[in-house]
Amino acid sequence: MERENAWKKYGDADIAKLEELAAGYIDFISTNKTERECCAAAIEMARAAGYVSLAEARERGAKLKPGDKVYADNCGKSLMLVQVGELPMERGFNILGAHIDSPRLDIKQNPLYESADFALLDTHYYGGIKKYQWVTIPLAIHGVVCKTDGTVERVNVGEDAGDPAFVITDLLPHLGDEQMKRNAAKVVEGEDLDVLVGSRPLAVAEDDESDEAKEAKKAPVKAKLLALLKEKYGMAEEDFLSAELEVVPAGRARECGFDRSMVLGYGQDDRSCAYTSLVAQLDAPAQLQRTGICLLVDKEEIGSVGATGMTSMFFENTVAEIMDLAGQAGDLPLRRALANSAMLSSDVSAGFDPLYGNAFEAKNAAYLGRGLVFNKFTGARGKSGSNDANAEYVAQVRRVMEDADVAYQTAELGKVDIGGGGTIAYILAKYGMDVIDSGVSVLSMHAPWEVTSKADLYEAKKGYVAFLGLE
Repeated sequence: MERENAWKKYGDADIAKLEELAAGYIDFISTNKTERECCAAAIEMARAAGYVSLAEARERGAKLKPGDKVYADNCGKSLMLVQVGELPMERGFNILGAHIDSPRLDIKQNPLYESADFALLDTHYYGGIKKYQWVTIPLAIHGVVCKTDGTVERVNVGEDAGDPAFVITDLLPHLGDEQMKRNAAKVVEGEDLDVLVGSRPLAVAEDDESDEAKEAKKAPVKAKLLALLKEKYGMAEEDFLSAELEVVPAGRARECGFDRSMVLGYGQDDRSCAYTSLVAQLDAPAQLQRTGICLLVDKEEIGSVGATGMTSMFFENTVAEIMDLAGQAGDLPLRRALANSAMLSSDVSAGFDPLYGNAFEAKNAAYLGRGLVFNKFTGARGKSGSNDANAEYVAQVRRVMEDADVAYQTAELGKVDIGGGGTIAYILAKYGMDVIDSGVSVLSMHAPWEVTSKADLYEAKKGYVAFLGLE
């Protein structure tokens, strides 16, 4: 049952659509490298497509009817888009779910220190990373600084050509013999992932005996950096306590390969699925039979926890609000609607890499360029922590994809005893709805730079649009 490379079936019209989608995707992941940025950009795109805020609709007493489009924002980090369908919501929803957080380094709350005439920021890595991959590459800092007076300063440094970049240093090979003998997980320790941010001391007059001058003389490079932060953002060192600053690879995503068939960029797990789900929702037909939902969530990389993760009540509460505004409120209708729903839990799959072929079982692996990937189950080893889709639902999804001429494949995440992984699927499945994992295959998953196929992005978007039309 080997699948053919999707590129072989494309004519000029398909290629034009594929390249247009890829160009938009490259811009999106280049500009939006945090969950906050992704959420804000998605809202902007949604509003341009005619979506209105659920809060706005409720304030003006609007009654939702078929064709109406609303969105709900959760703390600026997760988002739900809803297009009301013709059928009663008790009949269920068609849900596209993806996550918009990615592995990175987070600046600690008390991060700034000076050592050996360098200013550094201490970090705590977020999600599953190979720590050694994050040294000696250009880095940028994105995020917000929230002050006690209520103001919020947005930070984005390291992306523009005129910006400075940042780096985590490594030991030269001439002195690295002992380091190279360590296990790969220990070559670079988590507490050594400190970002180099300055080396210039603040000029202080020798005869200045003020308290500020005395402190600056103790750590002049740190003092210089704090002076720059005050000038640029009006922030003091104490403001790090209420800041969310994320360290990410600097620079734009790029086309990859002489043939420009792939995308090389940061955060493609899971923004490759989030972006294609988003544009599918925005491009859905004006009339849907079942209400269509696109759900973009945070914190998947650390277990979907917290107020903005999938395990929060945001999704269920928002569905209840939607049903109320549509005149279909009630606990029992809500429970029926959730149980009758169908979902594609859209997350990336590990693409088969011939350089590491021993980690994969070849006939059940995902291949770049062969289309949208479906994982009937995820989990680890004996399917631990897995959502395992019903065979009847798999058959239904197959029919939808084939009717829409979507190139698709099925896969598992590596050999049975090697490892595994999971998504948000099992969390939604607790409602009794049908859920299957689907997404784009990725090379170098969780690395600072990941690789996807433009063909797979195109087929994913086609598949997601077709799924929203499921009756």
